Amino acid sequence: MEMENKVLKSILLVTFLLYLNLTFINNKIDVLPIVFGISSIILIVYGNFIVRKFYPKGDKYLFLISAILAQIGITMIYRLDLSNSNVTIPKYALKQITWYTVGITVFILIIFLLPKLTYLSKYKYIYISIALALLSSTLILGKEIKGSKNWITFGSFSFQPSEIAKFFIILYFASALSKTIDKKSLKEITILAFVSIALLILEKDLGAAVIFFGIFMVMLFIATSNLKYVLYGVGSFIIGGFVSYFLFSHVRIRVDIWLNPWKYKLNKGYQICQSLFAIASGGLFGRGIGLGYPYLIPLALNDFIFSAIAEELGFLGVSAIIILYFLLVYRGLRAAIYAKDAFSQLVAVGLSSMMAFQVFVVIGGVTKMIPMTGITLPFVSYGGSSMLLNFLSLAVIYKISEGR
Repeated sequence: MEMENKVLKSILLVTFLLYLNLTFINNKIDVLPIVFGISSIILIVYGNFIVRKFYPKGDKYLFLISAILAQIGITMIYRLDLSNSNVTIPKYALKQITWYTVGITVFILIIFLLPKLTYLSKYKYIYISIALALLSSTLILGKEIKGSKNWITFGSFSFQPSEIAKFFIILYFASALSKTIDKKSLKEITILAFVSIALLILEKDLGAAVIFFGIFMVMLFIATSNLKYVLYGVGSFIIGGFVSYFLFSHVRIRVDIWLNPWKYKLNKGYQICQSLFAIASGGLFGRGIGLGYPYLIPLALNDFIFSAIAEELGFLGVSAIIILYFLLVYRGLRAAIYAKDAFSQLVAVGLSSMMAFQVFVVIGGVTKMIPMTGITLPFVSYGGSSMLLNFLSLAVIYKISEGR
């Protein structure tokens, strides 16, 4: 309890300092960041109070770690809003803190309302049906944004069905793999997994395809302890990657940019080149919040927010973020270890690996470690569907951690 209080106080202090820094960015005192800061502190304290009061047996660090990650993200989004001289109200930051509030509400509601997870293990065909319906929906109703046809838009509201599909695909894998696995069931699981990945490739959502594959491989290995299946899967994925390179032009473009972004620095490779410039200019300590040029990076609000943070907070700042993600994934896997049934264990592993792969794909893409993909950084990047999915996943892991 004492350690949790110290962590909470540290998070509140860092949150206050982040927003305090924003008040002086435009060489004048702006009180709106203080309002954001006070609102954020109230949300964190309230959420932590509810968790401690009614469900004290769960892993409280899950909520605390997600809280500081979200605040770093909202701060950077606010800062990017202020880089536009025509903006008087930080609309993206306002939307993000609204989604953060909704996310905490969802987190609390799930903790209150979700029954024992074992009750959910018998609906595997419902889960896979929902997942495939969501993934297929963008082929019919989808709108191409940022080169990928993985968005559905209703007026001013848009969301990524693949974000929600991740959650249901994990429930399906957990339900199917927690039961007796024979050749027939393994074949069914594998076919459905690769159908999901194929749909994502058709939609040009390569980042989500990589994440779906990674989740499947991790959960399959945990369920069977058979390395042979993983090797077969990796081999199939490599072969599929080669075939996709020659069949789909968007795959070739991503790979070509990855191999030599400087050749395309004025067009297709401009984004990754600006990202590398930003990361390099940040150095060890960063330029400081408001002193860099992160707004020169296209899509700095979502896909490339890690690069924006690296420029202004430096290597030490992004290292701290990576450590926070490591701790978040570790706490999720810890919940899996102490889970009392196979289904809960696999759900915790699946959700934790989902976050881990998202972080790897994002950071790997913006640093040119792997081909660039359009994936959001959990809790940090701008986006409502991503924020809700992350808090939903966190709530389920929290429920699992309660049962130990």
